[in-house]
Amino acid sequence: MTFQEQIQQGIPAVLPQPKPFDATINHAPKRKEILSTEEKKLALRNALRYFDAKHHAELLPEFASELETYGRIYMYRFRPDYKIYARPISEYPGKCEQAKAIMLMIQNNLDYAVAQHPHELITYGGNGAVFSNWAQYLLTMQYLSEMTEEQTLAMYSGHPMGLFPSHKDAPRVVVTNGMMIPNYSKPDDWEKFNALGVSQYGQMTAGSYMYIGPQGIVHGTTITVLNGFRKIKKSPKGGLFVTSGLGGMSGAQPKAGNIAGCVTVCAEVNPKITHIRHSQGWINEVIEDINELVPRVKKALENQEVVSIAYLGNVVDIWERFDAENLHIDLGSDQTSLHNPWAGGYYPVGISFDEANTLMAENPELFRQKVQETLRRHTTAINKHTAKGTYFFDYGNAFLLEASRAGADIMAENHIDFRYPSYVQDIMGPMCFDYGFGPFRWVCASGKPEDLAKTDAIACAVLEEMARTAPPEIQQQMQDNIQWIKGAQENKLVVGSQARILYADAEGRVKIAEAFNQAIAKGEIGYVILGRDHHDVSGTDSPYRETSNIYDGSRFTADMAIQNVIGDSFRGATWVSIHNGGGVGWGEVINGGFGMVLDGSADASRRLQSMLFWDVNNGISRRSWARNEGAIFAIKRAMETQPLLKVTLPNQVDDALLG
Repeated sequence: MTFQEQIQQGIPAVLPQPKPFDATINHAPKRKEILSTEEKKLALRNALRYFDAKHHAELLPEFASELETYGRIYMYRFRPDYKIYARPISEYPGKCEQAKAIMLMIQNNLDYAVAQHPHELITYGGNGAVFSNWAQYLLTMQYLSEMTEEQTLAMYSGHPMGLFPSHKDAPRVVVTNGMMIPNYSKPDDWEKFNALGVSQYGQMTAGSYMYIGPQGIVHGTTITVLNGFRKIKKSPKGGLFVTSGLGGMSGAQPKAGNIAGCVTVCAEVNPKITHIRHSQGWINEVIEDINELVPRVKKALENQEVVSIAYLGNVVDIWERFDAENLHIDLGSDQTSLHNPWAGGYYPVGISFDEANTLMAENPELFRQKVQETLRRHTTAINKHTAKGTYFFDYGNAFLLEASRAGADIMAENHIDFRYPSYVQDIMGPMCFDYGFGPFRWVCASGKPEDLAKTDAIACAVLEEMARTAPPEIQQQMQDNIQWIKGAQENKLVVGSQARILYADAEGRVKIAEAFNQAIAKGEIGYVILGRDHHDVSGTDSPYRETSNIYDGSRFTADMAIQNVIGDSFRGATWVSIHNGGGVGWGEVINGGFGMVLDGSADASRRLQSMLFWDVNNGISRRSWARNEGAIFAIKRAMETQPLLKVTLPNQVDDALLG
């Protein structure tokens, strides 16, 4: 069968042969035992309902074995034989170009070069899933190949509920992930309902089909590192940035350090992912011995090298050893998946990676104790460095939150706030999000590198023209992004699809998208798929990350994210998504995203102008109502450019009146 025929058949009528477990692939760790005997039977019933009853007797023992061995039913047998990657849009079967674009993005999320655990359908973060099992993938791709512009596919936590009649301007796909009743959003609830096959953790861009590999966070990390050095009034050249995590999102850190121009040391306990990142060129060097790491870092600092070094080991060893050696760290952070601390997101110090994985599955309570002991040690070591002048920030991965839950010395003197800021509080919030700048991204549906080069040039020209008249308040953001896009090609950022990201405000996003659409209309480039990270101005309500600089008491509300995705859906998005959970954990955040296909038409122009304007200004208006100074400036400017926009502005209260 051809690739197109395999897509169109969906779940095959004749069972494929079982597939051997491929040990060369980076696999998800075994999930904890969470289901009772009766619940295991329910999980098996839930899995078997995807298949004709005549196959149940054959599949039942296999699925039962998977549930016992891995803690989940992945249906490995149904993993396709064809290579999964973002093909040119013309290679996908279908009746609707928008649906083909979505197939392209789904396959990009599961590309072996992109996904963290591709056989378990996990893109990044240890548990950020596109689907829960391979039957869902096959059925979804089949539905997309049949879809017309008069239908919408409803996705319930990885399960394709079906194609429903709609209309041309409706989203082609609506995605929800993990939308639990609030009292059922504890970590063990995720383990249970995911094991049952009825809910999943879509992370952010994993379950919304908009991940573009580590590049997706490289730009934001580069801006964070640059502004971190600006904050301490030091040049990155000759400076030291220490962090940890090289998995999905965190794999961007070394590349960002190189672009910023400092020495970066990033710890990672997983040998497989460490060597993958090294082979991809995202890391310059790998060192496995702490005794070799110390002199190498000292030499790099002395020579003011721009170099990234992966330490294959636990980051706690680095913090403690560098303290003993009095080796000064300028910037410090952490980007392990601490939203997922008990299932492979963070590893205890003092035991090997393999031993930790065994302990995680066989004695989860002891594993939990060791993780919390490590968090206390980790924090103590960081505190010693910050006392000597290190600037440490939480990278939105729930480090501060989990350290506090572990009883670490992480609280401020008032015993309410954390000792260290979230990077959104100190850097991204006041410098970017409040002004409307966030991670706008696009994918060239043709798969041609030359199309990506042309879009880079178009975006750069738009930004340079805007910078000529931009107000002083946003000149730094404009110049940072112009510098970024000019260096994008030489920094070899593409992993998977021909994609790009830059930070832009609403005006920039609309103007860049319109310029793309005009280029498509002229036949200069193929179709372009627009999107963004959920980690943005308006898409995410997350009290310890995206909305951590909202100080009016509303940071624990989720109205903004819900309003965002509803508004995007009727203003022209091709697909929309809303998730429970994300980079800081299940039950800790609600986040939404979108995708939009540009085809050069007048319809696309109308949609992009309506939707992109709302997508950003929804968040700016909420931030301005919270009395954020930059957001008040930004929303007033937006109202001057759009007469139909009228936003409620806050009146300031004299603090002296309050006593």
